[in-house]
Amino acid sequence: MAFSAGVKQELCRPRIARRCCAQAEAYGVLLFCGAFHSRQARIVTECPALKERLPALFRRAFRVSFDQITGRGEGKSAFLIEDPAKLRTIFEAFDLEWDASVSLHINLALLEEEHCRTAFLRGAFLAGGSVTDPMKGYHLELATSHYYVGRELPALLREAGFEPKETSRKGNFVIYFKQNEHIEDFLTFLGAPVSAMAVMNAKLERDLQGRVNRQVNCDSANLDKTVAAAREQLAAIGRLRESGRLETLPDKLRETARLRTEHPELNLAQLGALCDPAVGKSALNHRMRKLMELAEGLKGEQTRDG
Repeated sequence: MAFSAGVKQELCRPRIARRCCAQAEAYGVLLFCGAFHSRQARIVTECPALKERLPALFRRAFRVSFDQITGRGEGKSAFLIEDPAKLRTIFEAFDLEWDASVSLHINLALLEEEHCRTAFLRGAFLAGGSVTDPMKGYHLELATSHYYVGRELPALLREAGFEPKETSRKGNFVIYFKQNEHIEDFLTFLGAPVSAMAVMNAKLERDLQGRVNRQVNCDSANLDKTVAAAREQLAAIGRLRESGRLETLPDKLRETARLRTEHPELNLAQLGALCDPAVGKSALNHRMRKLMELAEGLKGEQTRDG
């Protein structure tokens, strides 16, 4: 199941209690559905849970039934009301003008109570909302075809403590969130705490994976540096050995050369632990620099002799 469908399924689980909240939820559905005007209400959805919820929601809110329901199986279904008497009942419930030429607004007077605002926003998301799988990204949006609704919803959300962004796309007005914290809070507000927790867990998992990747990259870079340094050190030791100078060096330097030759894959701290007695990284680094300087001196001598 897609993440967005799972969110809607969770939102549809609570029973429809107060009639005022049923009307508010239906109001959100109608303003964000396929079509809503004085001639028709058409709600299109492919969410199975919403398909089951809509008939009960409209009976509770308006005591009306749908005139027609198409595509009851899998895929998209359309819920239609075209009976003028039923449509007038719905319009009167929201105190809307019975005129197809009048643009629809959000009647804020019907949403004064917080539980009604929550129900309204839940209906809006069920009909016109979507949210990206948080393992792939963070994006939640609500889209409506009604201009004033698209302008008034952000104000309603800000009153509820949210900071949405706005845009338009293909004739629709889109209100959206891009930050995971805002999406978590909004889903919790709507009544989908399980989905909100999934967003939080996804963020933690992505952060952990990011830290692991950065550590792996850092370890890889350090390994590359160790290999390159060891290659230079082995070349220097080889020059000292070929010249006969290696055997004349102090015991500590000869021990360092021997350990580096036997363990080219180890870093300086690991080599230092093999010394007898063990020495720290700083001490072994000092010895290694001395070997490198002696080898560089050999190169200078060879150049002058040449």
